[in-house]
Formats: sequence, C-alpha cells, structure tokens
Amino acid sequence: MAVPRNRTSNAKKNSRRSHHAKKPKNLSNCSNCAKPRLPHRICPSCGHYGNRAIEASEA
Repeated sequence: MAVPRNRTSNAKKNSRRSHHAKKPKNLSNCSNCAKPRLPHRICPSCGHYGNRAIEASEA
C-alpha cells in the first residue's frame, strides 16, 4: 500500500483544490423581453422560448 511520507500542508492541499469552487450561473437575455434567464429554458417573466410563446403570460 502507498503510504505518504510527509503530511500535506494546508497551503498545498488548498492550492490543489483551488478549482473546486462553484462557478456562477451563466444568464442570457430573453429575446422577447430582454430580462435575464437561464439558457435552454422558458423565460419565467414572459413565457417565451426562442421565438415561440410556450406559456400564457399572466400580465
């Protein structure tokens, strides 16, 4: 079995895990109302997906 020779320091351990942080979600603008929305999803404010009205808006 492999046995570590020395203890890994906190700096070495944390620098190895530096890319494990969560990335912010990428938002795109709706083509109909220009409000931010998640890509590949129906716009929660107007109910459009691309150029089609999927849900009836409650405005």
